[in-house]
Amino acid sequence: MYIIIGLGKVGQLLTKYLADEGHDVVVIDTNPQKVDSVVNIYDVMGICGNGANFDILQSAEVERADAVISVTTSDELNILAGLIAHKEGAKSVIARVRNPDYSSQQSYIREELGFDMIVNPEQAAADEITRMIMFPPAAKVDTFVKGKVELIELKIDKKVKLHDVILSQLSKVTKANVLICAVCRQEEVYIPDGSFVLKKGDHIFVTGLHKDLTRFCLDTGFMSAKIKNVSIVGGSKITYYLIKQLAVLGIKTKVIENNHQRCIDLSQKMPYSVVIEGDGSDKDVLLEEGVQLSDAIVTLTGMDEQNIILGLMAKTLGVKKAIAKVNHISASNFIDQLDVDNIVDPKSIVASQIIGYLRSKFSLDEKSSVVTLHKVVNEQVEALEFVVNENTKNLGKPLSEIQMKKNILIGGILRDYKLIIPKGQDTLEVGDRVIIIAYNIILNKLNDIFKDGYYE
Repeated sequence: MYIIIGLGKVGQLLTKYLADEGHDVVVIDTNPQKVDSVVNIYDVMGICGNGANFDILQSAEVERADAVISVTTSDELNILAGLIAHKEGAKSVIARVRNPDYSSQQSYIREELGFDMIVNPEQAAADEITRMIMFPPAAKVDTFVKGKVELIELKIDKKVKLHDVILSQLSKVTKANVLICAVCRQEEVYIPDGSFVLKKGDHIFVTGLHKDLTRFCLDTGFMSAKIKNVSIVGGSKITYYLIKQLAVLGIKTKVIENNHQRCIDLSQKMPYSVVIEGDGSDKDVLLEEGVQLSDAIVTLTGMDEQNIILGLMAKTLGVKKAIAKVNHISASNFIDQLDVDNIVDPKSIVASQIIGYLRSKFSLDEKSSVVTLHKVVNEQVEALEFVVNENTKNLGKPLSEIQMKKNILIGGILRDYKLIIPKGQDTLEVGDRVIIIAYNIILNKLNDIFKDGYYE
């Protein structure tokens, strides 16, 4: 049983994921309308009240909880709720802590206060934006095996040499050691085999090492120039984390923010970035500050629509890459029809991190449980990392002889620091790191991929 405290966007998304997986869920929020709405939609138990109140947690039977996940807008309330939950016997405690002032204390909160996981949507969003900036052609970049393997999303347009290419003939276009492991075509999702034919407009999801993905992009026409300077509209917490990361990479940043005090705070904390006080939604301000000369723009205001429109405006001014933050997943569904290159949804990123942790924490076979989990293809597909161990079925057997469940694909095998793009003669061996692509199926451990049942 899972207890979720706080029914903002993260809390509601977690409720959806956990309810869809068949778990018992109790939600707590001070807003009765939110509680009623979530209870009616997802058929979970709801309690109206303060999640950091001892009596409220008692009524939720906190002592029985496999995990208490506190994701309210208040860091302090999340920490207090976690402390009470830990003291009362919850098996696992997860809290959202967003304030940069607490970022240096995360290890203390985990190790000394008994928290199992601290999540920070703003930090996670900054990490993702940084990966997008480092790999300009990609609409999305996810990593596995501590960053050694990447999964990137690319859109096939008229400039790219992949229209009408059959996947079995991909080697005629590029010799890069990569695998196209999922395709999204007009909202339809495919886990492709060798006979699949790529078309203009397809979104393809490609796994490989960074160097091989770079070569793939060069060979097929995706590659664009390196990004050296970035304009950021909005001085949010994401901005704070992002300009720190970009400064380390030697990328220059300029921030446009209309709040006077926030400009002062950012300029004091981030002396290596130019901070401009002004209305970033005003085209004249953007032109005056030379946004058109930027290699990329990142729009981080509090409004999804404004972020998208600003990204579009910047593209018309000649900016090469536009990245927009959105807080509503539904807003991402029509992005493909526009000219915004990337969208970032902090809530979705963190919800995926938490789901991956819970799958790993409560797997019956901890040795082969989930190491990393990313939700891709509009949240419809999961890309997961597992470690092969002595309990894994079909060890040493050629993949061509193994029966796997429908809509499952092995996206890569990392062995001795070398990535194997799986073919029929390849095998699974103890110690391998395996990337699995799964559509419409929940995986808790590696043996779940096999058609002949689960490991017992």
